[in-house]
Amino acid sequence: MPTIAMFYGIVIRMFFDEHAPPHFHAEYAEHKASIAIESLDVIEGQLPRRAINLVLDWAELHQQELRRDWELCRGHRQPLKIAPLK
Repeated sequence: MPTIAMFYGIVIRMFFDEHAPPHFHAEYAEHKASIAIESLDVIEGQLPRRAINLVLDWAELHQQELRRDWELCRGHRQPLKIAPLK
């Protein structure tokens, strides 16, 4: 599972050949969540409130890049890194 971004202790990843809907995985300490790229809804798991707010702010800024990486992963190609939240 390639790591596409890391910031404030949060790791953002995507799996190769993942199931729909397009989404990414966020991990913070022992917490994990899957977030839909289009709606930015949490579709599985949970993160602490502060961490999920950071992830959603980051994802909103980088939705186009997340869509691109989703397509790369679906085609078993290495996704590109995305700038962290600063």
